[in-house]
Amino acid sequence: MAVATETAPATPPAAFDEAAQKELGGVVEQTHAGSDSEDAITDDAQAGVQDIEAITKTWTRTALITAYVMIWVIYFVETIQSGTTSSLAPYVTSSFQAHSLTPTVSIFSSIIGGVFKLTLAKILDVFGRPQGYLLSVISLTMGLIMMAGCNTVETYAAAQVFYYIGYTGLDYSLSIFIADTSHLKNRGLMFAFASSPYIITTWLSGRIASSFLTGPGFRWGFGVFCIVMPVVTLPLFGLFMYYYYKAKNMGLVPKRESNRTFAQSVLYYAREFDAFGLLLLTAGITLFLLPFNIYSYQSQGFRDPMIICFLVFGFLLIVSFAIWEKFFAPVKFLPYHLFLDRTFMGACILAGSVFVSFYCWDGYFTSFLQVVNGLDVTETSYVANIYTIGSCLWSIVVGLWIRKTGNFKWICLGFGVPFTILGVGLMLKFRQPDVNIGYIIMCQIFIAFAGGTIVICEQTAAMAAVSHQYVAVVIAIEGMFANIGGGIGSSIAAAIWQSTFPDALAKYLPDDQQENLYTIYEDLTVQLSYPVGSDTRAAIQQAYADAQRWMLIAGTAVLVVSFGAVAFWRDINVKDRKQVKGRVV
Repeated sequence: MAVATETAPATPPAAFDEAAQKELGGVVEQTHAGSDSEDAITDDAQAGVQDIEAITKTWTRTALITAYVMIWVIYFVETIQSGTTSSLAPYVTSSFQAHSLTPTVSIFSSIIGGVFKLTLAKILDVFGRPQGYLLSVISLTMGLIMMAGCNTVETYAAAQVFYYIGYTGLDYSLSIFIADTSHLKNRGLMFAFASSPYIITTWLSGRIASSFLTGPGFRWGFGVFCIVMPVVTLPLFGLFMYYYYKAKNMGLVPKRESNRTFAQSVLYYAREFDAFGLLLLTAGITLFLLPFNIYSYQSQGFRDPMIICFLVFGFLLIVSFAIWEKFFAPVKFLPYHLFLDRTFMGACILAGSVFVSFYCWDGYFTSFLQVVNGLDVTETSYVANIYTIGSCLWSIVVGLWIRKTGNFKWICLGFGVPFTILGVGLMLKFRQPDVNIGYIIMCQIFIAFAGGTIVICEQTAAMAAVSHQYVAVVIAIEGMFANIGGGIGSSIAAAIWQSTFPDALAKYLPDDQQENLYTIYEDLTVQLSYPVGSDTRAAIQQAYADAQRWMLIAGTAVLVVSFGAVAFWRDINVKDRKQVKGRVV
């Protein structure tokens, strides 16, 4: 890890000439070597940005390296935890006779977690990086506690909201820390470094989940991490705060006095955070997507009055949010000038389309591998995590490429997007009964290498378009597009599953098993109880294949949008682009 105090280039890079600056709307930061104010705290930045700049000017090389070691350890434990809990999810919903709702329970959490990133971005900018990080740790721990004690699928869904807010918030806070403490040309490589624990933990989480299922039960799978996660994450918070107070005592942190009462502070922050806009957006998106997940449980399907009300009110709330933001919001929830930048918007659209595609075909993937391919929980986790392992390995290569060349557009357009489409499209052929699992593994490898390219390039593209002041916001918006894309993809998957799988079961099941159709439909353990080779198991396998076919068609089709999104980027070179201050990587 190369650690140094970043210095500006003697002349502005060619990629950021006067014309480019004009196109960026004036948000591109220029500094010149030798200027007196080059390393000064940014006067017009928000408190959180000023604080982190003060910290990076204060801490030592050893402290910076220690912080990155802590981040690696946190990601190591977090990936074990997330891999274990995701493997347990189908068994949790099946225990409540609600296996078909496996992706549905993640809809609320995915959407709320994605939108909450914008609020968290405000917290990180207004209150400070450590404060937002601590809030995420608390929410994550609360979610795990609730999942360990849940007795209904509704309680589990509520726990998922707290968990997902904390999980995505923790990941987001660490991403902002990396962005604050790394040179732009090295940032992709540092993101790859932070995600490298997945290469190891993928082989562990499946075995751990299997041990809990065959041992003390899935509740202990959540309960153990209620203790482990705070123990692992809080030392980094302590390091943050130590150097914050050190910088404050040195006079590097600007003095701030509000002189507001408690009530005035509540109103002030409600306005600053655009709480009303947040409520409109979250409720609108959630109500609009929820019907696609629950319509099959209503007697009249999409014609049911409740479903129609959800769709109508969800749409109206989304429109109301747009009107509120445009004409009435005292503080805009979304910085409109960022949406005028084609590189940033292209990165957001790419993130959204890729996540829609992924969740279209991934929602029931682990169940498919067990029922159709006959894999156990551990083997399933290996195959399901090929994407994680491959993308993390390949992202290191992509990070090194960007560090050396400064270019990120063409590797994404020429390799990342095409290979994603190839991998998802080929699974249409190979996700069928009696097809060798090796072909599915091959497709997962294609998608993994392509995904590692896309993630690093889209994040670099979003951050390359702005100054340090807007880094937290652009990562949050890009993350929101990804999370909402995931929610849309899960909604599509659930809608396809609920409209095709039970009908296919009714078509293929032997006559003597027709009375068990609902039980088979809703419980993974019942599906697995029928021996491989039996008529009933073959019928279930073919029903899975029919449903998966439509999911993969949807997932492949939406990826066409990705081509246009990447082609829309400017060809920015980040090799000599200065963005952050102080002692950085």
